[in-house]
Amino acid sequence: MNEGPNIAQIASLIGDPARANMLAALTGGRALTATELAAIGGITLQTASSHLSKLEAGGLLAQRKQGRHRYFALADEAAARLIETMMGFASSRGHLRYRPGPKDPALRKARVCYDHLAGDFGVRMLDSFVCHGEIVSDGENLSVTDKGRAQLDAFGIDLSSLASNRRPLCKSCLDWSERRSHLAGTLGKALLGHMFDQGWARRSEESRAVIFTPEGERKFLLQFPIDP
Repeated sequence: MNEGPNIAQIASLIGDPARANMLAALTGGRALTATELAAIGGITLQTASSHLSKLEAGGLLAQRKQGRHRYFALADEAAARLIETMMGFASSRGHLRYRPGPKDPALRKARVCYDHLAGDFGVRMLDSFVCHGEIVSDGENLSVTDKGRAQLDAFGIDLSSLASNRRPLCKSCLDWSERRSHLAGTLGKALLGHMFDQGWARRSEESRAVIFTPEGERKFLLQFPIDP
């Protein structure tokens, strides 16, 4: 059958080990240079440039120029969700290619997934919303209830401005370490940004980890409780 989406083309782009490593690094939401991505992929700059051109042509990457430098990032949230979902699938099947190290517990606890919160804390946040009837879940599709709107307004999140965005307000995203869903979409982005703005947490300079302060963690757990 030759009709329909060509998933083989996308699979071949992601399937190369160097390209897979570069794509995984970009799920942190930060744009990186070709030199930085070459180091991540363990390849030469010339080879990295060839790979990046293919990924851009395949709709997985986008680039922007700033001064003399070119930066590469995932094309959009859909591309990020695809990579994160594949990472979750690989983890659930035991296809792991690294040894857990000092950064691993921090990444599993809380990390950035493109532009929203992932890891144990990301899953807990969505679980709390669902548990208290603030978000209703129908598989991948999520919607905020009236109770949730009131709660988010009290937390400082303006849903009306988020709903006007072309991106979905809230979607589930498979978490590769927890193997359950966390909250993506413009709401997920706004919540993580609000936590940064309030000083609850900061991004690690060395990885995708989100580092909560002791007070920020206390406030997070109070804001997003899980009923027994």
